[in-house]
Amino acid sequence: MRDRLPEAPPTSNGLSEEPLSHSLKQRHLTMLGLGGVIGAGLFVGSGAGIGIAGPAIICSYLLAGVLAMLVMRALGEMSAAMPASGSFSVYAEKALGRWAGFSAGWLYWFLLVVVLAVEATGAAKIANGWLPSVDQWVWVLLFMVVFTASNLAAVRNFGEFEFWFAALKVGAIVLFLILGTLAVFGLLPAASQSSGDPVGMANLTGHGGFFPAGIGGVVAGMLAVVFAFGGLEVVTIAAAESDDPARSVSRAVRSAVWRILLFYVGSMLVIVTLLPWDSLEPGQSPYVAVLDRIGIPQAGRLMDVVIFVALLSALNANLYGSSRMVFSLAERGEAPKALLKVSGSGVPRRAVFASVAFGFVSVVLNLLWPDTIFLYMLNAVGAVLLFVWALIAVSQLKLRRKIEQDMPERLTLPMWLFPYATWAALLGMAAVLVLMLFDDSARPQLLWSTGAAAVVLLVAWGRELRDRRP
Repeated sequence: MRDRLPEAPPTSNGLSEEPLSHSLKQRHLTMLGLGGVIGAGLFVGSGAGIGIAGPAIICSYLLAGVLAMLVMRALGEMSAAMPASGSFSVYAEKALGRWAGFSAGWLYWFLLVVVLAVEATGAAKIANGWLPSVDQWVWVLLFMVVFTASNLAAVRNFGEFEFWFAALKVGAIVLFLILGTLAVFGLLPAASQSSGDPVGMANLTGHGGFFPAGIGGVVAGMLAVVFAFGGLEVVTIAAAESDDPARSVSRAVRSAVWRILLFYVGSMLVIVTLLPWDSLEPGQSPYVAVLDRIGIPQAGRLMDVVIFVALLSALNANLYGSSRMVFSLAERGEAPKALLKVSGSGVPRRAVFASVAFGFVSVVLNLLWPDTIFLYMLNAVGAVLLFVWALIAVSQLKLRRKIEQDMPERLTLPMWLFPYATWAALLGMAAVLVLMLFDDSARPQLLWSTGAAAVVLLVAWGRELRDRRP
């Protein structure tokens, strides 16, 4: 069927009715949120945080999780009242002006398209380990082709695909928590007790105590893990394509945020209870170390499969999110109008191709620099998420009064302790950015991301000045 230009009549909430499909179900939205956030940052990257903070990494994850929960609650409030495929980019425009909507949308799109290339590269490294005869760049190319095809399919098919993809890694985490809890209580052989007796508090209080690096370790650990919570925002982007956007986003935000916090903090509690925190080898997945200690055969290979699925699921979710964001930008005249064409099944195919383009560029990058490109791409987007989160919080502060006045019946997911909780989130983000500036390992990410944000802001303000000229 030929592509068509969308017709988008305004609705009562002041936004346009989405011309996209409306076939995503509640379970699709929930799993899409989980799929976008559970990746290698949890399964592998958490080891670096444990090495920095020790058992106090639990506190680091709690602090980072509370910050992410506050941001998502603020975003959920706006999304439930005004569902839109552009989500926070639309709300930033309504609250602060075109420059803010342009900046939030393009920064997040930039973040997602780079991260999906990072995820493809990470998955390709694992696949190359299984089949060394197939070069890393070939795997990246294969993933890009497969997931481009997945995102070009009908949205309902995409939702089912991502539902089962994300369900696999959620199931893996739940199984890990069950096995780990049994081991903690001595019902399986435990990390330090080959007799099978409960491990008790030995690993939490020994080896330098619960705070071996002091409060500074907790702070440094938070810097290492806070970005692992990025990806939940995709839920609010996808809500516009659900059968009941306002109700669906409310339920999805509530369930996804609490589940993520349980998975992250629960996993860390199991790991540092079962293992001496200083026994982890650099680069080793703490999940593999725990499974080895409790006698799970082929634990390393099993976890490689889980991480592989997690990376591809996150790639899939982020390609979806980036295509809908650039589509929304085009709807508002902030991106080329050509991206507005949708297929007969409601898929913005040109937006999908635009969003996956850098993924195909990364095929060449993996061919030229397979060992170093992963780190360079990560450094390029490190702190962009915090800039986007800050715009979300400021937008919520501005729009809350408007929602209360114009559509109070739509305030179904109100922000906790408004406005104090929103201000607390903003102060938390400012603190993280300042701490990154003084942290040698985090500073490169902050500088690269600040440069990217500055370029986008200059373009946004330049367009505003141009449009104001007579």
